[in-house]
Amino acid sequence: MKHVSILVPKANAILSSIVGPYKIFSSVNHFFLQSGKSDAPLFDINLVGIDEKTVLYDGAFSIHCTATIEQIEKTDLIIIPAVLPQFVLQELEVNYDFVAWIKKQRLLHNAEIASLCMGAFLLAETGLVNHKQCTTHWAGIELFKQRYPQINIKPEKIITDEEGIYSSGGAYSFLNLMVHLVQKYCGKEVAIYVSKMFEIEIDRDNQNQFAIFKSQKEHSDTSIKKAQTYIEAHISDKISIEELSKKLAISSRNFIRRFKKATGNTPLEYIQRVKIETAKQELESSQKTINEIMFAIGYSDTKAFRGLFKRYTGLTPVAYKQKYNRELVSY
Repeated sequence: MKHVSILVPKANAILSSIVGPYKIFSSVNHFFLQSGKSDAPLFDINLVGIDEKTVLYDGAFSIHCTATIEQIEKTDLIIIPAVLPQFVLQELEVNYDFVAWIKKQRLLHNAEIASLCMGAFLLAETGLVNHKQCTTHWAGIELFKQRYPQINIKPEKIITDEEGIYSSGGAYSFLNLMVHLVQKYCGKEVAIYVSKMFEIEIDRDNQNQFAIFKSQKEHSDTSIKKAQTYIEAHISDKISIEELSKKLAISSRNFIRRFKKATGNTPLEYIQRVKIETAKQELESSQKTINEIMFAIGYSDTKAFRGLFKRYTGLTPVAYKQKYNRELVSY
């Protein structure tokens, strides 16, 4: 039997990312018992908190934990649930007691660890994912990059899996990670059963199509903010990095360094992402052709535009329009 510890963070944990793993592992236990494949449950599922009771959503919900971290001497798998993106740093402070416990379980008992969505921040605090792959919700990627530069963040990934440490992308992507874990521990047949029972698409591997690029102005470099504003105001222009740095009276090399430090992107990446975000909005809301949209944001090479669009969204422009255009989508 595999001992599973689903953590119950204080304050602003996402309830579904606690209940979801609990229900999926419980369904696996039920499957094995009902099918006669096993006469005992495969998973010993525990809700583990810092305290015995955790209140969430300003008192709307409360969870009675089956154990506290002091009571769990050894576990095989730790699930770190998601927290609300706007409270992630506050959540780290009030839940920091989990960090030492997670490290102890990993180092002494080789426990596997899975972070869900913004739970990646708590995983990152342990240092156990340093120099390893990790993903999180697209809304937290830039803060994650700035706070944990030693981690190999994979913004496009739905799931990462490296040396017994797992992470999932944003929101309900955690369901894909749960199916991945079920397949690892129980085999493909059971994973397919779970995917059908909970109606989870098991072939998703990219979350870029869901990402909304934000302008990354939460920094104090006023010159770089001016450059960002200029880029956003000249969406149809072919912007030269050299000319832009001259406008700000900064050397090109220093400009690129400062831009990267302030935003997490090089100037070229920022220009590309601003343009692609504009293209996405047009594909979602207008009846313009792809060529019209491409020309409007300053691109003339169809192949290059298509490749760039797919790099940042995981879909071709045609596929993106078919999936998200308000006029084309039938409800």
